[in-house]
Amino acid sequence: MELIIGKELKKDYQTGEVAIHALKGVTFSIPKGAFVAIVGPSGSGKTTLLNLIGCLDRPSAGRLMVAGMDVTSFGKTDAAIFRGKHIGFIFQSFNLIPVLTAYENVEYPLVMVQNISASSRRKQVQDLLAAVGMGDQQKKMPDQLSGGQKQRVAVARALVTHPELVLADEPTANLDHDTAMSILALMKQIRKELDTTFVFSTHDSRIIGEAESIYRIEDGFLKTNGNGGGRGHD
Repeated sequence: MELIIGKELKKDYQTGEVAIHALKGVTFSIPKGAFVAIVGPSGSGKTTLLNLIGCLDRPSAGRLMVAGMDVTSFGKTDAAIFRGKHIGFIFQSFNLIPVLTAYENVEYPLVMVQNISASSRRKQVQDLLAAVGMGDQQKKMPDQLSGGQKQRVAVARALVTHPELVLADEPTANLDHDTAMSILALMKQIRKELDTTFVFSTHDSRIIGEAESIYRIEDGFLKTNGNGGGRGHD
């Protein structure tokens, strides 16, 4: 079953008088439960594609289906509701809320989108913070944490709602080798237990080595290696 289907996706940006063609007609599919790495040089369109899949941006042309929904024409409200129900994000810049503790940052998606008891919420948050090695740091504010610690909190926040899809932009960039491998193992465990789909935008050979399929973007075009169902333009 395909969780994500993109057909001839294009994304253009205007910078002053210069038109930037970030994606130039990308066609691909990603099955449910896949572990996929999107790779390519900086500026090739990796993050742009991730943002389209995550309904953070809209394509200039083409069609995009995610979890059975045509998200191409979503407005801001529909996109926000859809993200809250289906998608977890791990951003390269962390995007933690500065006035909330590590615990509260992880808890926030549960408070916002799920009708769940306080005791169940507390257990889910504490279990995930412990799993990413942050159980003893949960009362600290983001400005009291190192880059690696912030990233671990961001990973826990992305996973806490048990989303169908996790989109991760360079999720291991600030992590040492052992921490990165333990978090990748956690993600694979969650994928196995919940059939979660993971899509990474990355330069990290550790993630690329664990991925089942590799989607390479160069100059706004896509090609696929591995066992996944994607296809694109060379």
